[in-house]
Amino acid sequence: MNLSEIKFPSSLFITGIGTDVGKSFATGWLAREMNASGIRCITQKMIQTGNVGRSEDIDRHRKIMGTDYLQADIDGTTAPIIFTYPASPHLAARLDGKEIDLNRISNATELLKAEFGHVLIEGAGGLMVPLIDDYLTADYIADRNIPVVVTVTGQLGSINHTLLTFKAIESYGINLFAVIYNPFFDKDDTICTDTRNYLKNWLESRFPDTIWMEMPTIE
Repeated sequence: MNLSEIKFPSSLFITGIGTDVGKSFATGWLAREMNASGIRCITQKMIQTGNVGRSEDIDRHRKIMGTDYLQADIDGTTAPIIFTYPASPHLAARLDGKEIDLNRISNATELLKAEFGHVLIEGAGGLMVPLIDDYLTADYIADRNIPVVVTVTGQLGSINHTLLTFKAIESYGINLFAVIYNPFFDKDDTICTDTRNYLKNWLESRFPDTIWMEMPTIE
């Protein structure tokens, strides 16, 4: 696929069908490929938990992209909110005795768009992760009309998790821009091949404009 032929929106939200499905790797990979295709972009971590001072996910993005830390990383624009406890944002914020300022995240995204043109915003966990009480990640995305890229895998259970994510996207009226298939978890070829084909067919019949991408295995 030639990425230079794709009309990318200025902001994309990178989510996944759950925790530990390779969102950070997918975000770094897509940013690398976009830049290599002449589409200038930067990554942002919406809310980082389990860290102090700097974001491990931003570190991973830069390693995959093959770049050093940028000024926007150093000044915290690419990771505007960091909590110490490795939990969902609402719990991590409570344990740190802090509040989540959603405007701080949005303002950081706007600054990055102005400087780099395109921003890939990596979320925390999946779409239904709570941010503030009953305000979920999906609410944030829908309220700001940000197109979404969903990271999927082929392992057992992925069809269920993926279709639930797609249903949530439909119910919120979110634009499903692309799906990235992460082959890292492909241990059972029979299951993974069937999962990949099932999800591709589902997209073709229900989200015909959504782009299907397959990333390489990244350690």
